[in-house]
Amino acid sequence: MNTQAKPHFNILDGLRGAAALMVVWYHVFEGFAFASGGAIESFNHGYLAVDFFFMLSGFVISYAYDSRWGKGLSTWEFFKRRLIRLHPMVIMGAIIGAISFLIGGSLRWDGSETPFGWVMIAMLMGMLLLPAWPGARYDVRGNGELYSLNGPTWSLFFEYIGNILYALFIRRLSGRALAVLVAVLGAVMGWFAVTDVSGYGMIGVGWTLDTVNFFGGLVRMLFPFTLGMLMARKFKPAKVRGIFWIAIALLGLLFSVPYVPACGNICLNGAYEMLCVMIFFPVIILLGASGTTTYKISTGVCKFLGEISYPLYVVHYPVMYLFYQWLIENKIYTLDACWPVVLGVIATSLLLAWLTMKFWETPVRKWLGN
Repeated sequence: MNTQAKPHFNILDGLRGAAALMVVWYHVFEGFAFASGGAIESFNHGYLAVDFFFMLSGFVISYAYDSRWGKGLSTWEFFKRRLIRLHPMVIMGAIIGAISFLIGGSLRWDGSETPFGWVMIAMLMGMLLLPAWPGARYDVRGNGELYSLNGPTWSLFFEYIGNILYALFIRRLSGRALAVLVAVLGAVMGWFAVTDVSGYGMIGVGWTLDTVNFFGGLVRMLFPFTLGMLMARKFKPAKVRGIFWIAIALLGLLFSVPYVPACGNICLNGAYEMLCVMIFFPVIILLGASGTTTYKISTGVCKFLGEISYPLYVVHYPVMYLFYQWLIENKIYTLDACWPVVLGVIATSLLLAWLTMKFWETPVRKWLGN
């Protein structure tokens, strides 16, 4: 950890970046599932990286801001800080998403073409983080996504809700009250996952306003977010060495576990997801917060991954849309059949993330901060 007003967790930065890379890898196999009309058959639980991000966010926000309230930090000042941190890339993600959609011929999933004006409205709504409801004209892909030009933006929508609830309400809770809230949210999320309320066989909800997705997405964000807060309040660092690479390997292992079939009315896959969110993710985050990088290489890797993590998460899916379109048109269903293209997709996503970080996010955040 670097010495600042509050210690900075280098390893947590690195883990956030590693999880972002795993999201990219998961979305590669999502493309094969789209093209074949089947299920995702590799890296099955990569979507849980979003739940890991929510927990990291709650931990870092609580650790960084809890002690500042009443000491010069107002609610408005907090909101400004979070907007400066998050929103420049929200805007850029919408712009890149629109460009990607236009390059792809402005085609909806059913093959029909979307008028240019609605693409521009969808971009504007995305820049303002205003979601679309299923069937809205600016749901330009016709898949019911909150943000059809850049699907993963849905998690930022819920991240903003979490930040607002933290500033207005949750931060005021005592440790005991926060623990009760975490327990209640954990019970609700456990019920949602194990009984498969969504019918998906997984907790991959929140990306649309259809059916139970808003409720599911809200609980999916709030439970790990508040659990991360509780962990931060109780956190006492221990000396842990060499945890970075072990933690990355553990995340990769957890995300690689195959889909767990149901047993009667019990969704065992949901039970596994809850095991990850309730047990494994907290352990990884606490170890990462306690650990220090011991070599120049690992320190540099953590720094790079931390800087690139958020831009990569925001900009990679517009690249994926074009990749998915290519897979569907060419009827390609496996990694073996197109691994050079996959490497190009990942390299393009990384390059685009670095460019937007270097020439957009960093200078815009600096300008807004001043």
